Amino acid sequence: MESRRRGPLSRLLGKLGPGVISGAADDDPSGIATYSITGAQLGTGMLWTALLTWPLMGAVQMMCARIGMVTGQGLATSLRAKLPRPVMILIAAGLLVANTVNVGADLAGMADAAEMFTGVNSHLLVVGFALAIGSATIRLKYRTIANTLRWLALALLAYVITMIYVKPDWSVVLHDTFVPSWPSSSTQWATLVAILGTTISPYLFFWQSSLEVEEERSKGRKTVADRIGATDQELRDRRVDVGVGTFFSNFVMFAIIVTTAATLHQHGHTTIKDSRDAAEALKPLAGPMASLLYTLGLLGVGMLAIPTLTGSAAYACAEVFGWKEGLNRNWREAPWFYAVVMVSTFGGIVMDFVNLPPLTTLFWSAVLNGLLAPFVLLGILLVARDRKLMHDQPSSRLSLVMVSVTMAIMFLAGFGLLL
Repeated sequence: MESRRRGPLSRLLGKLGPGVISGAADDDPSGIATYSITGAQLGTGMLWTALLTWPLMGAVQMMCARIGMVTGQGLATSLRAKLPRPVMILIAAGLLVANTVNVGADLAGMADAAEMFTGVNSHLLVVGFALAIGSATIRLKYRTIANTLRWLALALLAYVITMIYVKPDWSVVLHDTFVPSWPSSSTQWATLVAILGTTISPYLFFWQSSLEVEEERSKGRKTVADRIGATDQELRDRRVDVGVGTFFSNFVMFAIIVTTAATLHQHGHTTIKDSRDAAEALKPLAGPMASLLYTLGLLGVGMLAIPTLTGSAAYACAEVFGWKEGLNRNWREAPWFYAVVMVSTFGGIVMDFVNLPPLTTLFWSAVLNGLLAPFVLLGILLVARDRKLMHDQPSSRLSLVMVSVTMAIMFLAGFGLLL
């Protein structure tokens, strides 16, 4: 009765949680850099990918959510039943390395953007951001972290506002959104793989399923036996949550490509080094307000994405090696879990001080994710269709087809890049 008395908006907000957090975390500073590079180099020619990736990303994230909700365990634990231990160790190690690279790139992007407006040395800002975010991840309980990350997702609205502010040619935008152009060069193939890799990222698979377990724990379901199974209503609510989160993520991708295409590409500024370069270039072309909004959005999503990156690696490693894990546990209860969080965060700091080329690091880490993701998706499909592992609640045939199509597209894009 109480839920019926609540308004439609209140009911919708009550359903939003892990799906929105995962969707928003997808637009991290490395993703913003990838989309900015896409718009600057190719204009609106790749806008159709935003329309393509929304249902694909939604299907994958919902399948991962369902695995966590039904099995009561994280994705890596479920994959262990289907894949050999050496393969799982390789996946966990690869995820840790890839996520640490992303953490380093995200910290650098945030610090460079903050330096542009504050004048504080970016290396000092990297250390400050890393210590603040790492400390919060370790010290705060899951519910506090989840609520904070959910509100940080609003930072992504900065990119939607910026898109409207720059006044693009909407007839061209609509044409390139609904009329796909097949990649015809190595740059376009690499861009397609990078977009797929930064949108449908392996770390989000593990994060989504692990958040479902944390949600259950926060409701008092402490043991695996307590968490097994999910009601139809719980699954329907999560579909809404994941649908909103993935739509929001892909709409922001759309907005960034439109913004950089309408300003940088249109004025011949097709080469940018990083997200800060994109923000700075917007100043003379679209005004300081657009540049400020772009930078504020970058800082907000960086604070949201870094705990997601370090946390997903920690969950995967802990589940593979049988360590105690969880953001609801303290340091003494799950020392190895939090040790992975610290290693990934510290690795990100080190990356900034060795001065790796930011453009190369950001773009090719997305390409690497695009090449690795289909192999992880194969394991997810094996779990999701297994009635025994899924306690007689396997994914639907439509979901299995959608994720299979996603896997095939990512294999095809990677093959096209290699050719």
